Amino acid sequence: MKVAFATTDGISVNEHFGRAGMFAIYELDASGYTLLETRRFSEGRDRAIEETKGMGKIHDERVEDKVEKISDCRIIYLTEIGGPSAARLARKGIMPVKVKEPVSIEESMRKLSETIKNSPPPWLKKALASD
Repeated sequence: MKVAFATTDGISVNEHFGRAGMFAIYELDASGYTLLETRRFSEGRDRAIEETKGMGKIHDERVEDKVEKISDCRIIYLTEIGGPSAARLARKGIMPVKVKEPVSIEESMRKLSETIKNSPPPWLKKALASD
């Protein structure tokens, strides 16, 4: 199962979904996890989404394009996400996990790995079964 992290530095979950210019993508299975790649949408913040906020269709299309480009992931960690974007992710079967403050990607993966080995909640069992 692939897990995405909205990040500015590849080390911490520290970015809002819409303005995230990059996502660290990890593969997670019963034996552990590995970093697969970093997907870049822009250098720094994703201004294409930020600058079209409130512009209706063009903004929606840019957000939808971002969702499509991470649609192979089942979970995405982020600091914030708007309701419409969260709904788009949910329709693709992607569970957004909101963190209250920046956290280490490594620590997040370690905890997630332990959870799937011990007692995954129903939504996580479903995500694992779909992969």
